[in-house]
Amino acid sequence: MPNALHPRSVAYVSRSGGMSNELNNIISRCTNGVYEGVAIGGDRYPGTTFTDHILRYHDDPNVKMIVVLGEVGGIEEYKICDALKSGRLFKPIVAWCIGTCAKLFTSEVQFGHAGACANAERETADAKNQALTEAGAYVPESFDTLGLVISEVYEQLVSAGVIVPQPEKEPPTVPMDYKWAQELGLIRKPSSFMTSICDERGEELLYAGMPISDVFKENIGIGGVLSLLWFQRRLPDYACKFLEMCLMVTADHGPAVSGAHNTIVTARAGKDLVSCLTSGLLTIGDRFGGALDGAARQFSGAYDSGLIPMEFVNSMRKQHKLILGIGHRVKSLENPDMRVVIIKDFVQSNFPATPLLSYALEVEKITTSKVGSYIIMAAVQIHVWLVQELV
Repeated sequence: MPNALHPRSVAYVSRSGGMSNELNNIISRCTNGVYEGVAIGGDRYPGTTFTDHILRYHDDPNVKMIVVLGEVGGIEEYKICDALKSGRLFKPIVAWCIGTCAKLFTSEVQFGHAGACANAERETADAKNQALTEAGAYVPESFDTLGLVISEVYEQLVSAGVIVPQPEKEPPTVPMDYKWAQELGLIRKPSSFMTSICDERGEELLYAGMPISDVFKENIGIGGVLSLLWFQRRLPDYACKFLEMCLMVTADHGPAVSGAHNTIVTARAGKDLVSCLTSGLLTIGDRFGGALDGAARQFSGAYDSGLIPMEFVNSMRKQHKLILGIGHRVKSLENPDMRVVIIKDFVQSNFPATPLLSYALEVEKITTSKVGSYIIMAAVQIHVWLVQELV
């Protein structure tokens, strides 16, 4: 449709929905375009009337002229005449009632719409067109000249400065059809899965950019591979050794911990290996064992917010919350968990700086001053270090 990309000035109301398509065409060719259009339908008692919409258009400052397309049957057009005569409507109105051919028939004709039948002389299209003319509307001689009259009224408004024409904007480029573009090889569907760590597109598998052959040539070990896959970079040898130690000290916690217990119960129920494993893994949360993730969040959050260890402990006490990862049923300061001792000694001896772990150990000093078993668990030490390195 022309004139569709800039402000438009003409509003219309029609009986017929099908004829509204033609009105859109005529008005767009003869003016700067359709501001709004409504087809009220051909029922004898429609939900809204001509005057409902015409009065609304008339009070809209963006509408400069109105087009009405009525038809034979009914007396709704006479309400428009009354509004014109009373001065309620003073904006230019171009109106035409279709169905003037009805007079060529020897008897009354029921046209397609339920309300398109003249039960009296004043309901004929000719009578209503005459009344609209006398009331001051612009009425063409026939439907064929409707566009000409609309154009003449529009030009008068342009000459008077009521309507200021604006240059037509360039329409946006319509994108190419997806299927066509795909057939031409211009586009492809996006990848369902992608990774920035492992790359096997070339001749040799890459781990974070390192060829798999170099992984074995340089003998970087499991710790080195984990540093490439988890941290996407080569970590120092002491950090790789630390990762391997973590795997060693947490390889087996025995059958008594809840995760292992769930796995055992599931296995005794006759389930498959994957189901047994996941039954244990799915119970790992903030209240599971050392509460690893929750403990790491608590310690790193307190450290990042600038709380000193005593302030952190006091704030948790005031909130009636447990400090996750603190406390052991069997081990204590006097009977330490050797896994904790091994990891702590290695980190303190080999790492250049351990601010988050040092913070956690200061918290442990405060908690163990109350109860000797309120020590940090081994897995929590591991998580605290991982958070420190990832951040």
